Amino acid sequence: QVQFVESGGGLVQPGGSLRLSCAASGFAFSAYRMSWYRQILGAEREFVASISPIGGTTNYADSVKGRFTISRDNGKNTVFLQMNSLKPEDTAVYYCKRTNFNDVWGQGTQVIVSS
Repeated sequence: QVQFVESGGGLVQPGGSLRLSCAASGFAFSAYRMSWYRQILGAEREFVASISPIGGTTNYADSVKGRFTISRDNGKNTVFLQMNSLKPEDTAVYYCKRTNFNDVWGQGTQVIVSS
């Protein structure tokens, strides 16, 4: 079945960087647009970034534009999120899935930005 395993989260100081990974399985990864989402405690899950099947087109939420970069490795069925200049408001659980598909969410990876 379709599965997503997110990793790479952790505790980082404001201004720091993290690189998240999401290993996908159960579908033809290279044929689908992929997205990252995040959920802040007590809030709705929100869109962060997406990338086209071969990586030529990316989109970002205004709140992360210029700081985050989404990429993918179709040979490894993995999508990445490079997060730079992190802010306390980036603290959230980060998830990935196929864009516009009602996939079951993975466990996510926790990012905490705090001094």
